[in-house]
Formats: sequence, structure tokens, C-alpha cells
Amino acid sequence: MLRSAAVAESVRPADLDEAVRGADPGAGGAAGSLDLLPPDTPPREMAPADARELSKLFLVRLRALEEGTSEYQYVRGTLIEMNISLVHYAARRFRNRTGQGRVELDDIVQVGTIGLIKAIDRFDPDRGVEFTTLALPFIVGEIKRYFRDATWAVHVPRRLQELRTEIAKSQEALSDLLGRSPTVAEIAGDLGIGEEDVIEGMVAANGYSSESLDAAADSEAQPGSARPGRRTLADTLGETDPAMELFEDFTTLAPLLARLDDRDRRILAMRFGSEMTQAAIGAELGISQMQVSRLLSRILTRLREGMLAS
Repeated sequence: MLRSAAVAESVRPADLDEAVRGADPGAGGAAGSLDLLPPDTPPREMAPADARELSKLFLVRLRALEEGTSEYQYVRGTLIEMNISLVHYAARRFRNRTGQGRVELDDIVQVGTIGLIKAIDRFDPDRGVEFTTLALPFIVGEIKRYFRDATWAVHVPRRLQELRTEIAKSQEALSDLLGRSPTVAEIAGDLGIGEEDVIEGMVAANGYSSESLDAAADSEAQPGSARPGRRTLADTLGETDPAMELFEDFTTLAPLLARLDDRDRRILAMRFGSEMTQAAIGAELGISQMQVSRLLSRILTRLREGMLAS
């Protein structure tokens, strides 16, 4: 007889009832489980076949107990312990998304355990379905939901998150078929959507992960770097903007211009905005070119002194 069959045969429903009623969850609940499990084997260390057979009895008994009672908590907790291997099995499918500053495997296991608990609470033994058939989709679904909702570096709409996944699948399938990376038009044709939607999904994919500007970009030495021999991502991005000083000047100049009267601002607009000559400005205002020159000199001197004072 197989060991798993022997375990199930040795535990009759009456034995389970008696063990549950006699268990003291406050101190002896775990001890009660030892009467039902193989000797010296904690629930989470049981062989998968043994856990599967024994879980059937525990699941039947769980449905007969009143939720919130100590007996209910004991049976439910033991079921979680016995089936935690399902969570680890499902979590391994996502191991390529862990490490290197991303999600830790322990976090995935914790999220998957939530799915296991939901499966235990919703399982109906009367339907004649294997518990693992229900549990694995619950566990995997909970993990996928976690990656979808909690691991994006920049929040993007749910529609774009799902579109990113579809685009990735299409890219992989078309690459195998074509022997090269597919174009945007080919992906759009495969998914039956517009090229603009594909581009939008690709742009949204950039929000899934992020890198620190202090992260190493390559191993080449960067002259002038604070740490010679280590080139950071910040060293490869951007440069000094020559217009930055102009921006600062404009910011300082704006309140000074606001203090000028209407005629002075009009003269400045005609001279530097419309690039009119002094003679043309004089004709527009009905004054001489010499007067325009003196007015411009006075206005510019006032603005220059105001900026220096600031």
C-alpha cells in the first residue's frame, strides 16, 4: 500500500472529529494535529501525496465546523500548513521577476498564501473536484494581481498594464515565427488593434521598472566622475542646458517688467518683440528717434539695476 493511502486509511472521519474536539488551539492545537499526521512530520513538511490525501478529510470536516470557533481555526490552519508546497510551486514560476532590487521571493510566497487561504475557504468537497484544481488558479491569480497592481514603478491605467502583457506575448510569438523582432504594424495586425495602441502600450511598459541614477551603467571609467572606474546612469543622461541661465534671467526679469508703465512696456515690445527701428517706434508714438533712444536707455538701465540688485 502506498504511504499516502496508508495515511488516509489510518485517519477515519470519526478520528478527525475526536482529535478536533480534543485539540486546544491555545496550547495544544498543534499537538492534536500530531495524532493525525505521520509521526515526527510537521504539516508543512509532509510529502505532497500525503498532504493531498489528508487534506480531503480536513476539507470535509472544515465545512461542518462553525466559522470562528477554535476547532475551525485548527483545521483551517493545518490545511494551510499542509498545502503551502502548492504556493512554493506556483511562486517558482515567477522567479525570473525576483532579485536585483525587484520583488523578493518571500513576498511572492506571502501573496500566494493569500490565494491558498481563499481557495480553502471557498472549496466545496461535494463537487468532486480535486482541491489542487481550485487552489493553483487562486494562488497564481493572486500573484499575478500583485505584479499587476503593486510592482509598477510608475502607476499606469489597468488597460495599459494588460495591453503590455498582450504585446509581450505577441512579440515573443512573432519573433519565433519571423526569426526577427516584429514591427509595430505586425504586432498591431496580430492583436487586431491600431498601431497607436501598440505604441501606447510599449511606452507604458517603460513604467514597469526603474533604475536609480546612481546605478552602474557600465564598467568603463568616466573622466571627472566622483568614483573613477564606475560610470553611473546619471553620467550617461543629459548635459548642461545652455538655456538654463536664460530661464533664470527671465524669472528675475518678469516682476521688474510688471512694474513698468504701459508706455515703457510698449516701447520694449516694439523694439525687442517686433524688432522695430527707433525711427519706426518714434513715428508710432509721435516722438523723435532721439527721444526713443533716451527712453530705451533709461528703461534698460532700470531693468539692469533691478536684476543686479536681485
